[in-house]
Amino acid sequence: MRQNKQGKRFVIFFSVVLLVVAVFSFPSHAGMPTEQVRVTTNKIIDIVSDERLKDASRARERRSLIRGAVNECFDWEEMSRRSLGRHWRMRTQEERRTFINLFGDLLERTYLDKVEGYSGEQVVYVGETIDADYAAVQVKILTQHNTEIPVLYRMKRKSERWMVYDILIEGVSLVNNYRTQFESILARSSFDELIEKLKQKISDN
Repeated sequence: MRQNKQGKRFVIFFSVVLLVVAVFSFPSHAGMPTEQVRVTTNKIIDIVSDERLKDASRARERRSLIRGAVNECFDWEEMSRRSLGRHWRMRTQEERRTFINLFGDLLERTYLDKVEGYSGEQVVYVGETIDADYAAVQVKILTQHNTEIPVLYRMKRKSERWMVYDILIEGVSLVNNYRTQFESILARSSFDELIEKLKQKISDN
């Protein structure tokens, strides 16, 4: 059970950072959503492969570069809006900006610092579907134990780019998971208290 939980945590991290150090297999007919992920992934691979950035003294710089690359493909506002659910419309613009920044920081602190945990997992792109301004990119992670873990990226067209707004791992939505947690907190406390809890969680990580 413990190994299974550790494996799930690694897969979540692996997906959030766009499977940054995996070996990708793209179908020849891959369209724009998949291509957008590929372009961002290549940038991140360049960062984590840069020997100059592996020095401990440059850890903050390396993380900043990775976050910048991820920002190009993640729609943090859409992800935050969906994670906050019905409470989003009750928030001011300033409160929304604060939440977006903290939510992005939370994911960064929770997952990006585990980038060194890669141990040879491979990723195969299964295909993609596009419906107007929405798309889904299906992949599967092949572990060293010969198991396959399905991952689905939900994306939305924003101007001329396709941006990730949710990730499903084995059918479980990252956004829905956070929305359930935030809803539980807001049911018994205020939005300001939620913000403080997020800050504490970021600090703890």
